[in-house]
Amino acid sequence: MLSDAVAALRCPVCQGALRLRESRQQTLVCEAGHLFDAARQGYFNLLTGKGTVFEADSADMVAARYRFLDAGHYSALARAVADAAAGSLQRPNALVLDAGTGTGHYLQAVLERSGATGIGVDISKFALRRAARLNPQAANLVWDIWRPLPMADNTADVVTVVFAPRNPAEFARVLRPGGSLIVVTPGPGHLAEIAARTGMLGIEEGKEDRLVDSMREYFDSGTSQSLDLPLTLTGSEVADLAYMGPAGHHLQRKELEELATLEGSVAATAKFRISEFAVS
Repeated sequence: MLSDAVAALRCPVCQGALRLRESRQQTLVCEAGHLFDAARQGYFNLLTGKGTVFEADSADMVAARYRFLDAGHYSALARAVADAAAGSLQRPNALVLDAGTGTGHYLQAVLERSGATGIGVDISKFALRRAARLNPQAANLVWDIWRPLPMADNTADVVTVVFAPRNPAEFARVLRPGGSLIVVTPGPGHLAEIAARTGMLGIEEGKEDRLVDSMREYFDSGTSQSLDLPLTLTGSEVADLAYMGPAGHHLQRKELEELATLEGSVAATAKFRISEFAVS
């Protein structure tokens, strides 16, 4: 399965086709001789030059996300994403790109549901360490989504983007004709019960309209659905929820400790919007 994913990859230096070379460690190599060795944990770092100017999630942020997702709090969302992707992954050797794969939980659900080949990209090497363990059959790559994707044209059947940056032009380029882009965003009132006390940002008005507008040049709008998940969390789970997202870049350890010592259970509702787009 990993070799199937590698067939869609292109060298970030010369854009030549990559192949998987098996020796004491796995290596991606192109005909020009550019080499990318697998890390001990199984992922590949394809970033070249100066890498990226964007701040990647830290090891502690990724650990918080892994604990929260592995506890199953968002498992219904993972199943919904997998169900949305399944219809476009029915052909033999179907391929899904998970842009901003994080710890790999959502890609894992898609692959288990469809049996497709997977590529997961993320800017954080700490996230990719987790993702490679969850999805060893996928190609897990450290990459900056804002740069041209290291993939050939028309190779993916589905692109999933769950709470991650969006690069519409590149998503359209790598998708096959008839391919599907699935985007998950927080809905109005997402975690409103705990947002203020955790430092999480509120959801701006008109967010869904701006999403559609940003895709309009490359994609036609398809179906969309809302998914509300009631949550009952301990103090430590609230701390993980706060720390695993963008607010985690700003929270201090003292603030996290205060959240973790909240007594009793905390009720909240996670509200998501799952939007599907087809290549224009």
